[in-house]
Amino acid sequence: MYRILLVEDDPKLAAAMKSQIENWGNEVALVRNFRDIMPEFHEYDPQLVLLDIMLPFFNGYHWCEAIRSVSTVPIVFISSASDNMNIVMAMTMGGDDFIPKPVDPMVLTAKIQAVLRRNYEIKSASSVMEFSGAVLNLNDGSVSYNGSRIELTKNEFRILRVLLENKGRIVSRDTLMTSLWQDDCYVEENTLTVNVARLRKHLEDIGLPGIIVTKPRAGYIIS
Repeated sequence: MYRILLVEDDPKLAAAMKSQIENWGNEVALVRNFRDIMPEFHEYDPQLVLLDIMLPFFNGYHWCEAIRSVSTVPIVFISSASDNMNIVMAMTMGGDDFIPKPVDPMVLTAKIQAVLRRNYEIKSASSVMEFSGAVLNLNDGSVSYNGSRIELTKNEFRILRVLLENKGRIVSRDTLMTSLWQDDCYVEENTLTVNVARLRKHLEDIGLPGIIVTKPRAGYIIS
């Protein structure tokens, strides 16, 4: 369970997001005093901050700067002002990701999980992941099997890592798409299809055919 501080002044949206996030086993605190959120930030000591841009008194950029002056906690911006300028500004100010409004519940969940995984789980985990006798190196994005070694592209690596982190469970296309959004504002759905096909071909080339199984209308799973 992770502690998440939600800085959102729309009560209905804040309540809906709180419910959605808590359904996935995390704890959420809602900011009450928008004139000065820092006392509540220090008291709650969150592991993730969800921060709206358009707020009473001071905007989200102001509070991001204030938080960054005392903490490296991951910050995810949430805003209806989702044009490229605001997204770039959010990242430049120290944000870790950006979720546009209206908030899609699946995107919200996937992005929160991705940020938490990058900041708390992967950093403390082993530098390799084993599967079917093969090894995925998390440091250099390579796969080794029976004396053969291949280097994956950034997107191929992310897809394989997410599938392995959910081994035995079907991973939806939406979840995989979100993993590819980490550096891009938008990724076409065809990008996922192409990268999965290339990843399959790489794995087949070193003797690992049929590792990634397609589940029609559901997603993918590691066999």
